[in-house]
Amino acid sequence: MISNRSILKKQLVRFLQFQSFQPGLLSLFLNPFYLIRRDLFRNIRETAPQLKGKLIDFGCGRKPYENLFSVDEYIGLDIEQTGHDHTNSKVDVYYDGKVIPFPAATFDSLFFSEVLEHIFNVEEVLSEIHRVLKPGAKALITVPFCWNEHEVPYDYGRYSSFGIKYLLEQNGFRIIEIRKSGHFARVVAQLSSLYFFETFKKLGKTGYALSMLFAVPIHITGLIASTILPTNRSLYFNNIIVAEKIGNG
Repeated sequence: MISNRSILKKQLVRFLQFQSFQPGLLSLFLNPFYLIRRDLFRNIRETAPQLKGKLIDFGCGRKPYENLFSVDEYIGLDIEQTGHDHTNSKVDVYYDGKVIPFPAATFDSLFFSEVLEHIFNVEEVLSEIHRVLKPGAKALITVPFCWNEHEVPYDYGRYSSFGIKYLLEQNGFRIIEIRKSGHFARVVAQLSSLYFFETFKKLGKTGYALSMLFAVPIHITGLIASTILPTNRSLYFNNIIVAEKIGNG
């Protein structure tokens, strides 16, 4: 028999996981990545309605943004390889990193979030993604511009707005819109908060509590500073791209 304590613990874990990627006001006091996740979430929420029909979430993990999409079918795809942790993942289909196991022109939409930086053979993967999308399919792609190394050693690159635009256009996509999440003041604040998280994380729960003691006032300061200071987007968190497949290949 499952105890009430066990049920409450599971509910708390689910709540914290949700807040981790879709942060509300409470996350200001709980999430050391509050500023970057807040801005990314808001941009995905605003652009998600452009995706319709049958959608493939490439590198889906736990599908943290699935509820933002109103599509006919939502299929999560992720890579199956040694050393890639799928704990708590919601993967529908695994692939070998080479061939996506679907026929050509299967999907109407692509969601591809925070994955490109973990791919070494980028053009090969984009070619395979292009193959399984229908002509005119819409893609919502996000990539980091300014963030620390993570999921090491599988962290291979960062993309400027110019770099990601060129890469996608060279691989069969037309850019509809590019957004930048965050700007200089918030990035400086978030990186300061990240420093304390990285410094104390080896202490476990105690380290997390210590890092949040620093993070909360830093996050608040960053929000205030980004409101009253002039906007400068030469330094930012993420690129959010809406693109369209061109061609029949």
